[in-house]
Amino acid sequence: MMGYYDLVLGLIPVSFVGLTALFLLVGLSMTVAVPLGSLAAIGLVAHAMFVRAPVPEASPAVAPPGRGSAE
Repeated sequence: MMGYYDLVLGLIPVSFVGLTALFLLVGLSMTVAVPLGSLAAIGLVAHAMFVRAPVPEASPAVAPPGRGSAE
């Protein structure tokens, strides 16, 4: 199953290369196209880190050893 972070990891290089190529085709120079293309990749990383930050999954409550055991 593909999750959100799998999608983000796949879109980072796709957006960087795709937008850079698009900007080059439009007529911008390489020194302008690369930074503009990288802004989308930076935006994806920032969104994944700060807007939809990964949170640890809650683990089920486990009784400490020695308590509640049937020994």
